[in-house]
Amino acid sequence: MEPNKVKPFLLKNMTIYSETNIIDNGYVVIIDGKIQEVGSLSKLVEEVNYEVMELPAGSILIPGFIDVHIHGVNGADTMDATPEALMRMAEALPREGTTSFLATTITQEREAIERALVNAGVYISSQPLTGKAEVLGVHLEGPFINKKMAGAQPVNHIISPETALFQEWQALSKNNIKLVTLAPEVPGALELISYLNSTGVIASLGHTDATYNEVKSAITKGAKQVTHLFNQMRGLHHREPGMVGAAFLYDELKAELIVDGVHVTPEIVNIAYRQKGSKGLLLITDSMRAKCLKNGSYDLGGQQVKVEDGRAVLEDGTLAGSILKLGQAVKNMMNYTGCSLAETIEMAAVNPAKQLNVYEHKGSIKRGKDADLVILDQNYNVFMTFCRGEMAYQREKAEFKED
Repeated sequence: MEPNKVKPFLLKNMTIYSETNIIDNGYVVIIDGKIQEVGSLSKLVEEVNYEVMELPAGSILIPGFIDVHIHGVNGADTMDATPEALMRMAEALPREGTTSFLATTITQEREAIERALVNAGVYISSQPLTGKAEVLGVHLEGPFINKKMAGAQPVNHIISPETALFQEWQALSKNNIKLVTLAPEVPGALELISYLNSTGVIASLGHTDATYNEVKSAITKGAKQVTHLFNQMRGLHHREPGMVGAAFLYDELKAELIVDGVHVTPEIVNIAYRQKGSKGLLLITDSMRAKCLKNGSYDLGGQQVKVEDGRAVLEDGTLAGSILKLGQAVKNMMNYTGCSLAETIEMAAVNPAKQLNVYEHKGSIKRGKDADLVILDQNYNVFMTFCRGEMAYQREKAEFKED
């Protein structure tokens, strides 16, 4: 499919967080869904041939966010296994500044997982090329995890890692599984991690009771990521560093973090930031279908989840994903740690793009890259989102200070 031909246009009058520097009073030219020019308005040669969009004073332009761990939003879930569900997710996510994502599965019976994988493969091959968040692939969360650390993953569907089974699933997805969460201590896991690494798929350690030494073994086999750091894993102990201790000590592991103040307290978020730095963390939502909807009861992997006052829990009180928006996670990260907006861009755009090996065309603002762009107001709220050059979202009113 050819990208939609959209009239070349110019965005101007904003602070731009480009790949290499911060540009005050800057502009961006977008042609055919790509960034054609980035620079200071003082160096703009012409604008007569473009459709011009002059932004309110105080506007901030940043790259679109990439969510590598999201199950659902706005009533839709990856496990619905329908193109309509993935389209609904792709339409909703630009509201929070997300311009691309991995459709994330959950531990379920084999047939349900396979339906979701087939659906994702078909959708990805024919998805709209502009105007909606892009599905970059699939995050297979489970079923190769530890029953002791199931969390909201249905225990009765957890199975041992099997490389042959994964190969079948990868074929069903049309080679779109990009990330697999598994427990490294489970028999068969190290063999699968080695295979994943050899085929360019990210092995992420999660839902695990692994010891520090077991994590070390997984790293030697090619593990590169940690799934929702702190949640459903062996914690840090002064005589057994565990999964958390290994995540802190090994730069080879990028760590996902759910920064909603519920899954991880602000103080622990700050500790993780001080240990891993902005280059070692990935901001994720792990959100479920209830995000953007009212309080109530919703389905997650065949289980009833109650959503109330910002928390999503199973009947026994176990946290069951989140209703976090990635734009809010960025704001929370700055509030909890004192980090800069530039650092949150690393955590929400640059790092995931590099992990997924798409940084050559996503994850930063640079000539030639996809025009996946987010405009923030002065309070860092998402005001406008472009997905490959086409406006996908605009708030009615932004919060700009009066001159």
